[in-house]
Amino acid sequence: MKILITGTAGFIGFHLANALAARNDEVLGIDNINDYYDVNLKYARLSEAGFSNEAIDCLKTQSDKSEFKIFTSQRYANLKFAKIDLTDKEKIDQIFKDFKPEVVVNLAAQAGVRYSLINPQAYINSNITGFLNILEACRHMGVQNLVYASSSSVYGLNESMPFSVHEGVNHPISLYAATKKSNEMMAHTYSHLFGLPTTGLRFFTVYGEWGRPDMALFLFTKAALENESIDVYNHGKMKRDFTYVGDIVKGIIKCIDNKAQPNQHWDALAPDPASSKAPFKIYNIGNNSPVELMEYIAAIEKHIGKQIKKNMLPLQAGDVPQTFADVSDLVSDFDYKPSTSVDEGVGKFVKWYRQFYNA
Repeated sequence: MKILITGTAGFIGFHLANALAARNDEVLGIDNINDYYDVNLKYARLSEAGFSNEAIDCLKTQSDKSEFKIFTSQRYANLKFAKIDLTDKEKIDQIFKDFKPEVVVNLAAQAGVRYSLINPQAYINSNITGFLNILEACRHMGVQNLVYASSSSVYGLNESMPFSVHEGVNHPISLYAATKKSNEMMAHTYSHLFGLPTTGLRFFTVYGEWGRPDMALFLFTKAALENESIDVYNHGKMKRDFTYVGDIVKGIIKCIDNKAQPNQHWDALAPDPASSKAPFKIYNIGNNSPVELMEYIAAIEKHIGKQIKKNMLPLQAGDVPQTFADVSDLVSDFDYKPSTSVDEGVGKFVKWYRQFYNA
């Protein structure tokens, strides 16, 4: 298939693009390579995916106003990349016209719950305006399937565990979560009005090799190896449904290969939030096994081989105490369930981190 992926210099997008290229799909990735976190890691991901030093040097000097160039990976002849911002409607429309994707996977977004308290405008620009540009391009170019990243953060104040896609999510507690909830509503509108099949995926605390430096695993590992202390919020009593990135990618691919269908049993008097009479679907992708933060830290300590100094702090604004994914729809529709243990996943990350940073 011809698949366009947004956010391919990012954590999940990088892994997905490589997986799809390896199975011989024709993949075009786009990313604006912003500086929310270290851009050198983003360029390193592109280098790992086979893009040459010359291509990366060109990307580094490309201005927002210049014409975009499409580069081809030296590792996969069927993997290409262009530096484009989702908010640049003209370039988004042009890349859709030139590439003519059958499937679009939207992973690009302004990420981070805590950062949304500091720079809310970035979330509106990327997650709302940018997503609208993707929806419009899909609509006008006849895209057959749109898969997009939502987040477990949409569950907000809900404390009914495990979190089910069949329950309402009307009480977000961060602007980031509100934008992800908005994406789901926007997608449903386009599914209803224009018959665009859309699948929203609520990811649960993704971790693994090539991960984001603002995430706990990265921060904790770095601090441990540098003999620094870590901040442990909610006094370590947080629980998260930590999900290994390889499991996330497998779940995304299931949805790429199986576009959303209308719910044949749709009942407008008792509407199901996870489906519709339109081709619209929502799934959780989580490990379905919450782990206490202190247990997660213990796994890091085990694989590094040393204790980490801890600063015990209260719960931060915008954070929820616990997440727990109900993945029964993923199992019933695709016979798939994430299964990588925290011990295995953390071990893979620590090994990668030591090699990448020569630590």
